[in-house]
Amino acid sequence: MTMKTEGVHSAEFLLSSEEAQSLDKVTLILGQNLVAGTVLGKITASGKYTQHNNAAADGSEVASAILFDSVDATLADTQVVVVSRLAEVIDAKLIFKSGITAPNRTAAIAALATNHITSRT
Repeated sequence: MTMKTEGVHSAEFLLSSEEAQSLDKVTLILGQNLVAGTVLGKITASGKYTQHNNAAADGSEVASAILFDSVDATLADTQVVVVSRLAEVIDAKLIFKSGITAPNRTAAIAALATNHITSRT
């Protein structure tokens, strides 16, 4: 019998939200293939989003949203839906850039909290 592995589901990370008020359509910058639950930062110069990177200095070092659904934007900028405010999320289901340290993860969670995105364990 063949074993199948399920991928990440849309909004799997979400506990509760004010659906109409929590979600926004934004542009994800090209060159990324990300799964639902990925923490994003907003690039100040372009207003586009990318995976949160605490080592950056372009605005994306501040966690500001969470990707609602998996998306392949490797070839072009792509319109995506994000959770940007008024939501509760499952901490263990959030996806961060590989190698993020515990203090930087904590800072990202705190930045999301300024948008009323509460992380629950």
